[in-house]
Amino acid sequence: MQPPHTAKRTKEWLERYRWDIIPHPAHSPDLAPSDFHLFGPLKHHLGGKKFEDEDELIGEVRAWFSKLDVNFFTQRIYFLPWKQKCIALHGDYIEK
Repeated sequence: MQPPHTAKRTKEWLERYRWDIIPHPAHSPDLAPSDFHLFGPLKHHLGGKKFEDEDELIGEVRAWFSKLDVNFFTQRIYFLPWKQKCIALHGDYIEK
C-alpha cells in the first residue's frame, strides 16, 4: 500500500483541483501543527469507540468539535509561528 501523498488516486485529485504541492516532511511537528494539536486529541477522543457507519463517525467528530472551548484553538494557534521558522530554515530543526 502506498502512502496517501504518493497514491495515484491522491495525485489525480490534486491535479484535478490544481493544488500546489509543497514538499516537506509528512510528519514534521513544525510543519503540521494540526497533527499534534488537533488530530491527537481527536484520536484520543475516538479511541476504542466503534461506529456502525461513516455517518455515525462524522456525527461523533462534529459533536467533539462543537464541544471544544474557544481556548482550545487559541492556545494551539500560539504554536503556528514555529511553522514559519521551519519553512524559512528549509525544514531544518528549530530549537524552541
